[in-house]
Amino acid sequence: MRVAVGQLWQETNTFNPTATTRRDFEDFGVVRGPEVVARMADTNELGGFIQSLRSWPERPEIVGLVRLPAWPSGTATAETFSWLRDELLKAIDEAGPCDAILLALHGAMVSETEPDVEGAVLEAVRQRLGPDIPVVVTLDLHANVTERMVRNADAIVLYHTAPHIDVFETGQRAAKLLRRMLIDGVRPTMAFRKVPMVAPVERANTQDPASVSFRLREELQRFEQQPGVMAAGLATVQPWLDIPELGSAVIIVTEKDQPDADRMADALAANFWNSRHEYRIDLMGAADAVRRAHELHTEGLIVLSDCADATTSGAPGDSTWLLRELVKYRWKRPALVTLVSPDIVAECAQLGEGFTHDGPFGGVRDHRFSKPLGIETRIGNLFDARFVMSGHLARNMAIDMGPAVVLSRGDVRIVVTSRSGPHFSPLLFQAAGLDPFAAGVLVAKSPCGFRAAYADHAKEIIVVNAPGCAPPDFWKYEYRHIPRPLWPWDEDATY
Repeated sequence: MRVAVGQLWQETNTFNPTATTRRDFEDFGVVRGPEVVARMADTNELGGFIQSLRSWPERPEIVGLVRLPAWPSGTATAETFSWLRDELLKAIDEAGPCDAILLALHGAMVSETEPDVEGAVLEAVRQRLGPDIPVVVTLDLHANVTERMVRNADAIVLYHTAPHIDVFETGQRAAKLLRRMLIDGVRPTMAFRKVPMVAPVERANTQDPASVSFRLREELQRFEQQPGVMAAGLATVQPWLDIPELGSAVIIVTEKDQPDADRMADALAANFWNSRHEYRIDLMGAADAVRRAHELHTEGLIVLSDCADATTSGAPGDSTWLLRELVKYRWKRPALVTLVSPDIVAECAQLGEGFTHDGPFGGVRDHRFSKPLGIETRIGNLFDARFVMSGHLARNMAIDMGPAVVLSRGDVRIVVTSRSGPHFSPLLFQAAGLDPFAAGVLVAKSPCGFRAAYADHAKEIIVVNAPGCAPPDFWKYEYRHIPRPLWPWDEDATY
């Protein structure tokens, strides 16, 4: 028995003007063939697949296809989409006959020519394999699940958590489901419900007992404990996608019992829809947020969530709205903020530590919503932003954000990297020689996932509303292609 494993992972933000290209995948780390199994056996969904398959009494041969990851960013070019699809199909051809395939996808990737990349890829895979080879897929909780994805997969398994701390376990759940198919002969049925709603990410915290998402996660897990239920998932969707099929989705996978799957899917979708107003969030502008942080920062760590420039949401990472407020104050404990700028890093490397960099900062990658800020800074530590991350988004995932530098303006420390990445991670600041937990204020470019790292350390967390490519009040921005009516754009939307 041969089971193939592969991955295509990238989350698109269509408001980000920086295109996603083949180089973004290659920089992150494309892995092919047997190296997928050798190198990814304890990392994210692939690791969950591999470790689970190795525990089967039947000891299947695990066949590595290809790992194709890129950090969240803007719309992929047409050439990049074609290359990704062809890479996966080529890997399937080279693998030879297999009894099943496990694929780790994100579910929210968009290209210039294809608004539903994962649906198109799964369709091509199904055409290549035929109808009888099982294809089991994992998706991010923020996937935009489409009819084409459901039609071309035998089963879909979604993350249950945001922050995403169950990526490895999701791979295990998918492999367990596949075993029921291959060994026990189960042919699953799926119920799919599209809900005309997009949930603000900042409130979709499944780890907070007071949140609606916590209650919905508990409902999903209760479903999965019922006999005959193979998987239950709720995709609250990535909001910054201006595409025709945008919307949340419910997936229930059962052992042949379609009426039962339909009943659970209807109940979960109705519960989610009826809870929609609980996702509203109070927001604070950049000036007020920094002012409050300054008032409190001597008492403990204040974390400012810069949602609109969240690199985990596909924003460019070079917004200056919070930075321009931070430099107005004197800080008794350091204020930490990040920026993506390969040009600034290169300039600082040429000048050297201890010299002055004249700016300007930001407003290059995000030239739609951000403006350059002209300030002088002192060049500090030049370092390589490399580390292995676990926690939100990751289990033992190697991160390489390229050459980087720490710049100082008074007590403000600006960590500038050459490439995008987890610009919330404590490991990034530690790689820079900074202690994030001893700071007075820290800007996390993340809408929700950063809470897994900082919730136990922060005196206060403030969600900031500033202009950017991943705004928390996204329904106030211009969308041209989404289906209407759709909540929260349309209060009269119905389900």
